[in-house]
Parts: sequence; structure tokens; C-alpha cells
Amino acid sequence: MSRLELSTPTKAQLVVEGLYKDLERRIESSPPGLCPVDLSRAFLDLCHAQTCGKCVPCRIGLGQLSHFITDVLDGKATLETLDVMEELARSIMDSADCAIGYEAAHMVYKGLIGYREDYEEHIRQGRCTCTYHQPVPCVSLCPAEVDIPGYIALVGEGRYADAIRLIRKDNPFPTSCGFICEHPCEARCRRNMVDDKINIRGLKRVASDFAGKVPAPSCAKSTGKRIAIVGGGPCGLSSAYYLQLMGHQTTVYEMLPQLGGMLRYGIPNYRLPKEELDHDIQAILDTGVEVRCNERIGDQISIQQLRKEYDAVLISIGASTDKKLGIEGEEADGVISAVHFLRDVGLGNRPDLSGQEVAVIGGGNVSMDAVRTAIRLGAKKVSIVYRRRIADMTALPEEIEGAIAEGVEVQVLKAPSHIETDQNGHLKGMYVTPQMVSQIKDGRASIRPTGEADLFIPCTTLIVAIGQDIESRHFEQAGFSVMRGRLMSEKNAGFENIPGVFTGGDCATGPSSVIRAIAAAKVIAANIDEYLGYHHIITADVEIPKPRLDDRTPCGRVNMTEREVCERIHDFEGVEHCMTEQEAKQEADRCLRCDHFGFGVFKGGRNTLW
Repeated sequence: MSRLELSTPTKAQLVVEGLYKDLERRIESSPPGLCPVDLSRAFLDLCHAQTCGKCVPCRIGLGQLSHFITDVLDGKATLETLDVMEELARSIMDSADCAIGYEAAHMVYKGLIGYREDYEEHIRQGRCTCTYHQPVPCVSLCPAEVDIPGYIALVGEGRYADAIRLIRKDNPFPTSCGFICEHPCEARCRRNMVDDKINIRGLKRVASDFAGKVPAPSCAKSTGKRIAIVGGGPCGLSSAYYLQLMGHQTTVYEMLPQLGGMLRYGIPNYRLPKEELDHDIQAILDTGVEVRCNERIGDQISIQQLRKEYDAVLISIGASTDKKLGIEGEEADGVISAVHFLRDVGLGNRPDLSGQEVAVIGGGNVSMDAVRTAIRLGAKKVSIVYRRRIADMTALPEEIEGAIAEGVEVQVLKAPSHIETDQNGHLKGMYVTPQMVSQIKDGRASIRPTGEADLFIPCTTLIVAIGQDIESRHFEQAGFSVMRGRLMSEKNAGFENIPGVFTGGDCATGPSSVIRAIAAAKVIAANIDEYLGYHHIITADVEIPKPRLDDRTPCGRVNMTEREVCERIHDFEGVEHCMTEQEAKQEADRCLRCDHFGFGVFKGGRNTLW
């Protein structure tokens, strides 16, 4: 008889492991707007079931906490109950033997501190403070609240032009977003409970690729009102589009030669082909928007002049300047900002990096754009230098993977220390301080020096991509409230002491995504319309296909494919391939139509106007 045996998982263990995977997917797909108190009890009961029962804090304490939360939900608790729960949670945190116990209690404690008003509302009113403003997860998580199930259903039936019309009701950049949107809508897709989330961005790309030219909707009768829009980026152009549809005449002032802002001058052509961007912009201009390019506010014209000439003014200048490193040697010849580097490339002034060693500091999407652009400009070696881990990078995972596939070297846990130059003041390289991960703060692992000596990274070009700033000096001088470079407006996007002037996009929020800028534009357009004394409605007269009932069969997700690396690194042509019509139909058919089933049907399923 053997002394030892190889253990194999039992059938029960295998089933439980599968259930854990199912639970992970269910939690990932949890829609916004759920009662946090009810969820706390459910999570706590799961933790209680995981305990071994050896120590009293876990065995008895967690069960007692669950009873207290049940009393809150049943209307049997008092406000004093919450104080007892808080004390009990702290006691378990301090005395439980293992992480199952003290982390479970900590979860309840965080809830008592973070959403105590929900507990109190249950006790006082017998209900939760949460409301189902938009029960469809993808729509709720889209900043612009695009009717995603609607246009997916239209794509599934091959009605691509109708899909574009429906998207434009909330987002006038369907083509551009089909290429570069960060797709927050996919984060809580309920299809993930079955197999995998829907490729929502990919289906938007299909609609724009196969729709052909879709005319802009007709505008309302002219109101005679004139609006100046400072900045021709996604926020400014989206606002102009909706204001034109409402019957107001808009004029866009743009400091650069062409419209588009960071879409044109910040995102390389291989990610967003500029002819595709032009399709969106032309549809916006077709509504009657007037344009004045190469005019910088503060130089050619002042904000005071605009206020005199127009009925309302919108400031949407974006975040077009760079942030500094603040280290020795930063002004050396060969050190450039990613903003200026990408802008020059967008303007057609492509620097020759042939044979050069290029380093890029930063871990965001702009950094990935810079390194992948440097590869295409002939650089011999391109490196990303980042002070944290790859897991901490804010860039999209697919952008990081794309950069690595194209030969970019990623040097992590290295913080820039100082820059070394030659006798002529030209860049020779950069010293970096080795770092190690440390305590987690605000949900993110902090870093600290390892104590090792600084390392030298040779490079002839150093691109700084650590963030963007706003050119707010002119507006601050004009009396606008500015904090840390951002224009500080009211909730309605206006200014308390400066009537008729509004702001939105990156210059108000700080650098963000394109879809958030578009969402801001909707709010601004509606509020300017109200300020001018109107209440116009934006809608799309598109009939949505009825939902199917046979959409629950597990099916793999269709992902976008890309051109081969050896081919694409030599040009700036688009990298990503679109789905085929057959693939798009299959992917669209995976949609569970949450606009009809579940809570969606109680609320009418969709917002048809705004």
C-alpha cells in the first residue's frame, strides 16, 4: 500500500469550481442601480458559507451581522441598530482568525460608512434610495446613453443606415467611436452571464462601414439665435450638431487648420483613419454649422467680443497642452511632449526617427499612441518607461498588447530621476530609479524606491506622455473661475456670474474620453436651448426590431482582427479589420435585449427622445 496518493478533485469539487466561475461572471455583469444593502447581505452570506467555523467571530459574528441587515430590509431595525452593526463589524475585523472573517466584516463596515443613507432610508421609509433611472446595463454605462440594444438589433437585420440614425440621436460620431471608443458599455453586459460580453464597439463599426452616406436629419425652424463655440473637438462639434438641429445657428472657432481636435491631432491615423473622421464631421457640417479655423481665442478674438456678438457662447477648448516631468534636464534638446509629437504627425510634419532610440514616459493611451507612432517613423528601438506595473497602466489592454506585438519594449517599475545631455545640450539618455510595489492606497498599489542605484536608459528622443493640461490663461484673465487649470462651471455647465457662457468637455472635467465629451455636449446643448427660451426635442424616428426568444444558446464572441504586424508597422494605414456581415449578424443575435426583458419592460425599454 502506498504511503502517499495523488489527489484528484471530486465531481462535487469540479461542479463547485464551475459555480465559482459562474458567480464571477454574474458579479462582473451586475447592473448599476441595485440596492447596496441587499447586495451586502448576499455577499455576507456567501462569506459566512466559506468560513471553517473554528473561530467565534466568523461562526457567530458574521451570522449576527446578516441577521441585522435582514432586520433593516424587513423594516424591523432602528437607527441604533446601525451603531451596533458598526461596533460588531469592527470587533470582527480585530478578532477574526483569517481573511474570510475580517475582510467580510470590513466589507460590511465600508458599506455602513459609504452608503449609510441607504440603510437609514430602509429604516425610515421601508425602501432604498436607489432608483432604476436606466435599467439596461449597457445604456446606463454609456456616458451618452446611446440606445445600444436598438442599434444592435438593427445591425442584426442589416439595417445599417437606420442604426446610424439611431446612434446619432445621442452621438454624432458613430464612425469615429466605432474605431476608438473605450466601450464602457461592455463592462456590465448581461450576456457575460451566459458566455461573454457583446462586442458593442465592433457592431457600431459594422454599422458605419456598411451604411454608406447617411444624410443628417432635418433641422427645426430657425430661431434666429446665434451661438459661438470655441473649440472644434468632439464636445464642440457635438454641441454644434444638436444646437443646429434645434434651429440655432452655430459658429465654431478652431485654432488649428482643421476640425476634430484630439480626434484628428491626438489619435494616429492607424487607429482612426482621418477619412473616417471626416465622414462624421461632414454630417455635422451638413446641418449648417459655420466654421472659422486658424482662429485662437485670446489672439485673433477675445471671449468678450464673442459675448457681444452672439446670444450664447460655449467654451470647449479641450486639453491641448502637456504636463511637465519636473526633473533636471527636462528642457534638453530631444525631449518633447507626446501632445506636440502627435499633433505634428497629425499636421503632416512627420519627424524622421530612423535609427534612433526612443523612450516614452507614461502608461496611458497617449503613451501607446506615441510608441506605436515612433515605430512607424522608423525608430530602431522604442521603449515605454513606466513607474508602476503593466497591470496599473491606464491604457486599454488591447493597446498595450498591440504595442508589445509591434516590438515596443516595456520597462516598468522605473521612475524618471534626471536627464543626461551632451556638451551641446542634446539628450543622451535618462536615469531612472528602480521601484517596488508597496501598500494599496485608494484601490491601487503604491510604489516606493527599492534602494538600488539609478539605471541609465540611453535614448536620442524622449517623449513625455504623463498627462495633458488646459490653456485656461485667457479665460482666467477674463474673470472665469479656474481651478488647477480647469474651468469651474455650475452643474448646468454655465457660470454663475457670467450669463450666457457655458463650458464642457476636457477643459471642464480634465482629460477624459471622447464619449464623455459627447455626453457633455448633449447636456450643454439642452441647457443652452433652455437658456435661450426654448425646449426642443431630439429624437430619431426609427422602428426597432422585435426581440427574439431563442438567444440563450452559448456562443463565442466575435473579436476584431488586425493586419499582420510585419506589414502594419511600416505605414499609418488602419490596423483593425471590420467584422464580416455574417459575423456581425451572429454577434448581434447574441444580444439578450435587456431593453425588453427584465426591468427594461417596466420602464418602456428605451428613451426615444431627450
